[in-house]
Amino acid sequence: MGTFSCPIEVIAADGSRSETVDALVDTGSTYTCLPATLLNRLGVVPRRRIQSELADGSIVDDAIGEARIRLEGIEMTTIVVFVGEGAPTLLGAYTLEGALLVVDPVRQRLAPTHALRMGKRV
Repeated sequence: MGTFSCPIEVIAADGSRSETVDALVDTGSTYTCLPATLLNRLGVVPRRRIQSELADGSIVDDAIGEARIRLEGIEMTTIVVFVGEGAPTLLGAYTLEGALLVVDPVRQRLAPTHALRMGKRV
């Protein structure tokens, strides 16, 4: 399989500007992780703190907020983790599901999908 990255455009809180970053697609990460310096520069505000478990099993305290992003032509609001210098920029599962995108591991790309819901046609 392998890993791949994709560009995410992060839009300022007031909509006046944006910056694009390459993020590693990581379905094992709950939320999208973006550099705190970038988020702060664009006016994204941390709203609360959560605990996250890292790949090595350690638990860290993270600030999270909501950011407007554009991904594969889809503009949306998503939850983001404010990460420090040197931490990887990650595109997480919550954002992928919200954008209705799935990972195509063979072609190493994101592909559109449709929403799922319980019920039947009436």
